[in-house]
Amino acid sequence: MKRWLSKAEESLGNHSDRLNAINIFPVADGDTGTNLYLTVRAAAQAVADVETHDLGELLKIAGQAAMEDARGNSGTLFAVFLAAIAEPLHGVSRLSGPLLATALNRAQIRSWSALSDPVPGTLLSVLEAAAAGAATVDQANQGDDSNHALAMTLQGSVEAALEAVVRTESQLGALTEARVVDAGGVGFLLIMDALRAASLGEELQDELLDGLHGYDVQAPHIHNGMPAEGVEVMCTINLSPLDAATLRLHLDEVGDSVIMSAVTEVEEGYRWRVHVHVPEAALALKFIEEAGQPSHIAVTQLAGAGAVVPQEPH
Repeated sequence: MKRWLSKAEESLGNHSDRLNAINIFPVADGDTGTNLYLTVRAAAQAVADVETHDLGELLKIAGQAAMEDARGNSGTLFAVFLAAIAEPLHGVSRLSGPLLATALNRAQIRSWSALSDPVPGTLLSVLEAAAAGAATVDQANQGDDSNHALAMTLQGSVEAALEAVVRTESQLGALTEARVVDAGGVGFLLIMDALRAASLGEELQDELLDGLHGYDVQAPHIHNGMPAEGVEVMCTINLSPLDAATLRLHLDEVGDSVIMSAVTEVEEGYRWRVHVHVPEAALALKFIEEAGQPSHIAVTQLAGAGAVVPQEPH
């Protein structure tokens, strides 16, 4: 698992500029590659020196670190994914095909539910396909937990993810018009191939990306000149489930791309990571500060890869 996160960090670092170039949904702000890379890096660094044979424990630590330092839609969804796959792996010291299928299914359910208005043709669709691909192979293998079955399950998951990435272009009007695939989907494909490579002791499959629309164009960033207005607001806040639901409702009213996911259990209920796109930061911060005491507040301009401006609660 450490090798997986390290490989994913390296792969996303190598591909971040191209991912940024084709990032036009939900906002053409050209930062998906950077956001995914920085979030995965936070997870990898958090567990680099952790000594445990418990996969669930290790990935829980990685998921919490990723959630606390998540960047953008894609980074936040990756953090949710990481925290979710940790749950079925607690007390487990060896990954198997059945466990992988279970973990991916848990992750796709959690990730779809974390977003207020999930949309097909994004990272979510690729994650869903990866989970379905793993489940199909596992069912065919009748729950075989051998290393060979794990290899087949991993490969089936990556192949399904690749097919889903190709489909994203036809699932979203903005992608169809620009003739590109979804940047977050490609990033998640790279993450899944890193898991395959790390688990099997193999190399990354660079040829996976051959022919993906928009990805083979070494040209100026496609998002340049596209409208991208408003700001992205992110923070961490301790709330009860009821207060969290109320905050989500308010944020849905004033913005979009609302993601709320529990990081850890605390005395008040849970520690939540909050993400929203709004025309002005004050619209979101008003409701957030009424709900509780936020920390790790970051406000980013969506017009281009804007600088992150850390803020403290008023």
